Amino acid sequence: MAEKWQEEQAGDFTLATPVSAEPPTASAYTVPEPDEQWGLPNGFAHVFYGEGNKHLTRPVIMADGFNLGKSDLKWLYSGLDRDYPFLTQLRRQGRDVILVGYEERSASILDNAQAVTAAIMQAGHQPLVNTPLTVGGFSMGGLVARYALAKLEQMGEHRTGLYFSYDTPHRGAVVPIALQAFAHFIPLANNRFARQMNSPAARQMLWRHYDPKTRKPVIAPERIQFLKDLAEVGGWPSRVRKIAVANGRGDGVGLEIPPGERALKLGRVYPDTAFYTQAQGKDVTVAELKRWFPPAQFTVKTSDLPELDGAPGGTLHSYGILAGALKKVGATTDLRHASVCFVPSVSAAAIRDIDQHKDLYTNIADLDPDESEVDEFACSSDTTTHTAVTEELGQWLLERLLNQLPD
Repeated sequence: MAEKWQEEQAGDFTLATPVSAEPPTASAYTVPEPDEQWGLPNGFAHVFYGEGNKHLTRPVIMADGFNLGKSDLKWLYSGLDRDYPFLTQLRRQGRDVILVGYEERSASILDNAQAVTAAIMQAGHQPLVNTPLTVGGFSMGGLVARYALAKLEQMGEHRTGLYFSYDTPHRGAVVPIALQAFAHFIPLANNRFARQMNSPAARQMLWRHYDPKTRKPVIAPERIQFLKDLAEVGGWPSRVRKIAVANGRGDGVGLEIPPGERALKLGRVYPDTAFYTQAQGKDVTVAELKRWFPPAQFTVKTSDLPELDGAPGGTLHSYGILAGALKKVGATTDLRHASVCFVPSVSAAAIRDIDQHKDLYTNIADLDPDESEVDEFACSSDTTTHTAVTEELGQWLLERLLNQLPD
């Protein structure tokens, strides 16, 4: 009975990013109270006036990213301001911050775009707003805002002058196939990790999605439909300036993760279960899964995938989160690679697809910037965590947001 309880508890976690994870309880950071709160279709917004403002005057709309469950805009504010005072500096310059959240972060991107669309319309019709809006988002939020603006252009005017995305998977995000397979291997029908990996938003964003029936990575039907829906509204808003930030490096240098190396090995709860970093080739083993209750074991293989785990890009603490969750329920862990690539730099910069190894590891600095689908982008000078607001990237984005709405 104890072992069964441990198995069930092992599914009680999700892969969270710095701006969507709960901040440390010991953190001294205090989130201010919003000046306004809006109810929106499929979501809601918290409005924070710029310093000296008594009404909404120069809004910057920021959409939340992906996780499981309802957005927590206090967590989001903390994640965007705690390590580098991005929101504080923006508000200090008289810009109003509007954080948009969703009733369910893992819902379809198109459903959550309704919340951003409504926020754009509500902000644009405020009586004292006489400057172009700035609209963007972090991680999936960049895709949500992108779709919302593109669709609004088809319907009429959105009054937006600048669109930004922050480590957004424009060409797809990557969760190791080994981890996706393990989500379905946890013997609990409603475990949170499987719900997260199998959610509409995950199926739309992930470059490849693990199919538990065939035990192979595929392009999910939801992603095919999402890309079609995006194309039907023009792909991008065309009447705005578009900028993007990548948490990964732009010089083609990835993480120090050799392909085909063991990333994590488990004992006890999942005896002799092991995960390996993605390598190129045919029938490459990426996981050996084994459990006691109910008894099962099989090997997960991939073919013709590039070396995704060590690619240049914003990282996610994927294996580290899994190891930590399982350790709490009695598993032994041999963790060698806690973090792997989540959003490749070429995806965040919207400059190359990630199907080919050579494109995934390309030196973006050597490419013609016009190859990108955005007007300007910045890559981190060093590999950083997905959506982490560093001083380097925060200052780059802040300068452009401030210039969009000059004093």
